[in-house]
Amino acid sequence: MERMSWDHYRTLLAVLDTGTLSGAARRLGLTQPTVGRHIEALETEAGQQLFTRSQRGLEPTDTARAMRHLAEAMAASADAIRRTASESRSAVAGSVRISASDVIAIEVLPEILAPLMAAHPALDIEVSVSDAVEDILARKADIAVRMVEPTQDALLVRSIGVIPIGCFARREVIERHGAPAKLADVADVPTIGFDHELVYIREALSAFGDMTLPDFDFRSDSNLAQLAAIRAGCGFGFCQAPIGRRDPRLDEVLVGQVPLSLPLFVVMHEDLRHSPRCRVTFDALANGLKAYLAWDQRPSDGR
Repeated sequence: MERMSWDHYRTLLAVLDTGTLSGAARRLGLTQPTVGRHIEALETEAGQQLFTRSQRGLEPTDTARAMRHLAEAMAASADAIRRTASESRSAVAGSVRISASDVIAIEVLPEILAPLMAAHPALDIEVSVSDAVEDILARKADIAVRMVEPTQDALLVRSIGVIPIGCFARREVIERHGAPAKLADVADVPTIGFDHELVYIREALSAFGDMTLPDFDFRSDSNLAQLAAIRAGCGFGFCQAPIGRRDPRLDEVLVGQVPLSLPLFVVMHEDLRHSPRCRVTFDALANGLKAYLAWDQRPSDGR
């Protein structure tokens, strides 16, 4: 019988994610027969089938689904071991994995990470773009940028501050429709907002009191899609104020009237505080994000 190894469980995750042997093979850079042998070996070890065939591809059994979280834990451990093995205790070198939301990862982090990587050429950066709160304790990431204060023990947490949320639109949109004077007036102009009222959105909207939400003209649950729509001139929308204020195409309206903000934290496992690669990255993120929050440019026309 083929001996079990981490490769088999990595293959299991790929098949669970892609739903086909061929898709898993492409993801892993393996041949389809190799993927098939890995799954057969796992099924022999489990003493039962892990997948059944359907018109849509391979359907996981309950056992395969139950194995997912164990395989994910193994994947996180394997990646953490790889990153630790890449480290030099006498120099800033090796891989650091950072978890951050899509907007922070795409709009903010590159400007912080570019000078860091230039200063430390042997440092490799991995960015996990996700709104999910990755488990630092399980080492799914070395450092996380979070909008929720962590509550777990054994974490090194740096509070950066609060990100204000503002309402923005292109100047031509404001000239065409007029600037809303108060929050309730947003219902009278083209608006950009979410598609589904998720739990965190309902909690955020509680800050608006009894205000009735407009029927958004552009709807998406993607923060990046909403930001792109604001920049393209689809209407008035809400985004992180530092991002809107530094965009020369946009003007801010309802200044001081949007009762929304996001707390910002940088988090790292305390065991990594003496790791040169993680320590220098943690400090660079903390300083860079503080500079991001300090962006205080205001619309020049007083809107």
